[in-house]
Amino acid sequence: MLKLKIRQGDWVIVCDGKKALVLENAGDEKFLNLKTREVFEHPDAKTSELGTDAPGRSFSSVGPGRSAVEQTDFHEQEEHKFLHKLLAHLDAELNGGKTRSLFMVAPPRALGVLRQAYSHNLRAALRGEIDKDFVRLPVYEIEKHLGG
Repeated sequence: MLKLKIRQGDWVIVCDGKKALVLENAGDEKFLNLKTREVFEHPDAKTSELGTDAPGRSFSSVGPGRSAVEQTDFHEQEEHKFLHKLLAHLDAELNGGKTRSLFMVAPPRALGVLRQAYSHNLRAALRGEIDKDFVRLPVYEIEKHLGG
């Protein structure tokens, strides 16, 4: 169990590359009462729908050798796009005065993508990051893990 000081009105964003929950604390620091504000889900498309080309090949500059180019990970690209859209939305909500501060909860890989794309505004509002994958848990379980 993590002990965070999540104040009333603070947002807790629980996400991974495919789903995001925007939760708002309707309780106080001692007794969390997270209410779902929004849920974003990214449809999980088949790889064949995302890209159909075989990996390319490149010629060696010396000799007759050819080598394969690494296959593009289309799922990873889609996850990055999803996370960037989420951040753009959160930025707009911050600019609109919907919240002043938020916490980001995501698995390490997603957190790495998010950190590189935080706007100045979002970084200033960020009160904490937790590298956990809670996105599939019910809200009451998330509250327990965050110290409720």
